[in-house]
Amino acid sequence: MSSESTEVWTGWYRDRSGAEAIVITATGRQVATRIRGVEYTGATFAALSAAESGGQALGGCVLEWDLPLPVVVDGVAQQATLSCLLTLGERSDLSLTLHYGGAAFESCVAGGDFDGALDRVRRQLPPGADFGRRLLQAV
Repeated sequence: MSSESTEVWTGWYRDRSGAEAIVITATGRQVATRIRGVEYTGATFAALSAAESGGQALGGCVLEWDLPLPVVVDGVAQQATLSCLLTLGERSDLSLTLHYGGAAFESCVAGGDFDGALDRVRRQLPPGADFGRRLLQAV
């Protein structure tokens, strides 16, 4: 994907004050979301911070979203969905689950390393299978 590509995913933000629907935008090497009127941006999901108010890091919450991620086997793309769950607190934990072909391929990493978690999911796929597209690099 080029740095001009933009992806938009819907999801949920949850903290002790409640839950609300959010929209996550990934453009080039930045991700962004607006939560309760505050814009958060960062180079990674785990590094989201408020654009205003001194760059306060997003924490004490959970972000959850799904995105389509086709799997290609023998040149044929098949539908799959990647479910993402990011817990931001004293440390960041990221759980990814790829729902594909009636199975669930899971990965959980500390630190919110999206690329590392996605690579762990990729290594679980059957021989000859791979993702049908690349996700944005910085997320």
